[in-house]
Amino acid sequence: MKKRTHICCKMRVFGGFACLLVVAAFGAVKGDITDGNPEHLKREHSLMKPYQGVGSSPSSQWDFSGSTLVSTSYVRLTPDERSKQGSIWNTVPCYLKDWEMHIHFKIHGLGKKNLHGDGIALWYTKERLNPGSVFGNQDKFVGLSIFLDTFRNDLQGMDRSFPFISAMVNNGSVSYDHGKDGRASELGGCSAEIRNREFDTYLAIRYSKGRLTVMMDVDDKNEWKECIDVGGVRLPTGYFFGASAATGDLSDNHDIISMKLYQLMVEHTPEEENLDWTKIEPSVSLLKSPKDNIDDPTGNFRSTPLTGWKVFLLLLCALLGIVVCGVVGAVVFQQRQERNKRFY
Repeated sequence: MKKRTHICCKMRVFGGFACLLVVAAFGAVKGDITDGNPEHLKREHSLMKPYQGVGSSPSSQWDFSGSTLVSTSYVRLTPDERSKQGSIWNTVPCYLKDWEMHIHFKIHGLGKKNLHGDGIALWYTKERLNPGSVFGNQDKFVGLSIFLDTFRNDLQGMDRSFPFISAMVNNGSVSYDHGKDGRASELGGCSAEIRNREFDTYLAIRYSKGRLTVMMDVDDKNEWKECIDVGGVRLPTGYFFGASAATGDLSDNHDIISMKLYQLMVEHTPEEENLDWTKIEPSVSLLKSPKDNIDDPTGNFRSTPLTGWKVFLLLLCALLGIVVCGVVGAVVFQQRQERNKRFY
């Protein structure tokens, strides 16, 4: 009886230790997603009040075009007027392999439900300051874009609600399909209430070791919620960060309050370090079929690739299950041995 009690105690201790590992791992990942460490802030790639260094002079680090208005409180890409488009771009190419961009934005206007548009696009691309049809920027771009789309064009796509946040990686060969809200080329996305909020709204874009993660804080809870997480993404260094917006027959104020870029301290293999990252072609190796881009009740996509901590939890649970089965098997075997001794 003492042996069985001792074994059960061991099982409880191991189970408790495993739970602590799970909690610690989850907490570490949550804290690491957007730490916002000021020491890692790259000011040459950041846009902050009072927006010094914005303009067309040779020393400027940010340049703007179109309807963009720079005030002391915000950068307004478009006013709440029809047929406007504007953009703001970092003039310094980014050579960081691993980075995270925090965007403080505000979309607001007088238009009632479904009578506003079109939204904001955030860019990391080879070229900059090229106005066009994709939220105020050129089509068939080369690089990454995150779309904050506030207007539904595809009336048949009623399986998702708008505003909708999505991501696209392009090597210059794919055209963004406005009529279908870009569904054929998106990597993933989620619905989010980001318009006419009475509090601050934020987005975080992380790229590290081939994984693209987009988080949002739009519910005044001061916490990040995952929107997009996809692996197999290849992005080069030497591209430019920017933001653009456009209005059509419907309109909104599209404001950028800040864009803060943080360097992520990540170790790479010697092979990765010796690679010429400027020669990488933007691509994604884990693309889903567009028919899989269907919202679930939580607002996230099905078929989202497992993140690192999810894989860790699955492996830990599997290991815990094996150990528990082994201990239970040992207890059952010992009971049978004791039962057999009674017959001799």
